[in-house]
Parts: sequence; C-alpha cells; structure tokens
Amino acid sequence: MSSTESAGRTADKSPRQQVDRLLVGLRWRRLEEPLGFIKVLQWLFAIFAFGSCGSYSGETGAMVRCNNEAKDVSSIIVAFGYPFRLHRIQYEMPLCDEESSSKPMHLMGDFSAPAEFFVTLGIFSFFYTMAALVIYLRFHNLYTENKRFPLVDFCVTVSFTFFWLVAAAAWGKGLTDVKGATRPSSLTAAMSVCHGEEAVCSAGATPSMGLANISVLFGFINFFLWAGNCWFVFKETPWHGQGQGQDQDQDQDQDQGQGPSQESAAEQGAVEKQ
Repeated sequence: MSSTESAGRTADKSPRQQVDRLLVGLRWRRLEEPLGFIKVLQWLFAIFAFGSCGSYSGETGAMVRCNNEAKDVSSIIVAFGYPFRLHRIQYEMPLCDEESSSKPMHLMGDFSAPAEFFVTLGIFSFFYTMAALVIYLRFHNLYTENKRFPLVDFCVTVSFTFFWLVAAAAWGKGLTDVKGATRPSSLTAAMSVCHGEEAVCSAGATPSMGLANISVLFGFINFFLWAGNCWFVFKETPWHGQGQGQDQDQDQDQDQGQGPSQESAAEQGAVEKQ
C-alpha cells in the first residue's frame, strides 16, 4: 500500500512541478515593455470584440389592430441575433379575414458574412496573441537569437492590422444594414395587412443595438493596437538593424571625407605663410 501511495503522490507532484517550473520561467517584467504590454491589450480587446458581437441578441416587433370587431389586437415579437441570417427568421403575420388567422413571414437580409468574419478574426487574434505572449515571456531567447521569429511576427502583425481595418469597416456597414432591416417600420412595411384599410399597424419593441455598436468600436480599437504594434515589432527584426548600420556607415564615410579636407587646408595655410 505504501508503494502505491508513494507512486500516486509522485504522479500528482510531477504535473504540479511542471506547472511551477513553467510559471517560474516566465519573465513578467517584459510585460512592462511596449511589445509585451501591447500584446496583452491585443489579447484582451480581441476577447471583447468577438464576445460582444457573437453574444448579441435583440427583439423587434409591431402591433396589428384589425378593424374587424371579431379579432383583437395582435402583438408581433421577432427575436434575432448573431450570425444575423435574418432571412431565416420566421414570424407570424396576423390576418384580419375570417378564413385564416395568420401567415408565415420572414425578415429580410443576410448579414452573416461581415459578422462571421469579424468574430473569426477576433478568435484568431486571441489565439495568436496568447501564443506570442508565451514565446515572448518564456522563450525570449529564441525570439532574440532566431531571426525568423521577429520576421514572422512582423508579417503577421501587418496582416492582422489590415484584416482588422477591413473587418471593422465591413461589420460597421453590416450593422447599419441590420438596424435598417430590424426597425419596426421595416417590419410593418413588409406586412401586406398593414397596407390596406382593414387593419391599423403601429411600431412595437425597438431593438437595442448598444452591444453591437460597442463591438464595432472594439474592432477599430484592435486596428489601432495592431497598427501601433507594427513599429515595436519592426524594431526587433533584422531590417531595423540593417537600416541603422547603413546610417552609421554613411556617418563614418562623411567623417573620413571631412578629415583629409581639413588636413589639406592646414597644409595650404602653412605653405602660404612660408
């Protein structure tokens, strides 16, 4: 029994020891540097971006009151949300005739492409920044000694900067179209019963788009974060070192060129005095 207990304890300690070694090896002071601090902000705002867009849900509605005394006021409530495939959302339009009570209808528009692209980009940004933070904090020697890591990081950072600009602009335009398609006035305009004299239609519940608006704001914040991080990542690449080396060589050449000219001027002054 003692051998089995000791084996179990060692098995329990080994994962803990590995986790402790991993945490001890992390250099948390690098988060105070611009490169590490901005990556933490990118990680956080990526969560805010895809979380606020992917978790959105709202309701729109209308009121239909038939002039026929046999039927009461009908309330229509339509729920919608991510990924905003509105043409698949069905609701029942009340009818004021005695033969049938309602007719199935659908909302108009499909805005899933910009919304899904926005959320997918946020998820990829979340995983990439998390992996980059692990490499930067735990394996910083590989980041500084191997020239490929800074180059790959710079190329990926530039790509994410461009994609965030496209995604934020596209989702902002898509959200504007979603607002137009889910207004109560658009709902009543699509129902044929509201165009005749047999019923009176009025606006119902207005959807609250605050969380969706915040997601667009988070998208542009991510764009500015990734654009600002391009400079700090570029300073880690060999391209930045080559540029500084060329500037130093030019300065040395200018100094060497000025040296002989000063000596020749001094010799000419001595000859003139003689």
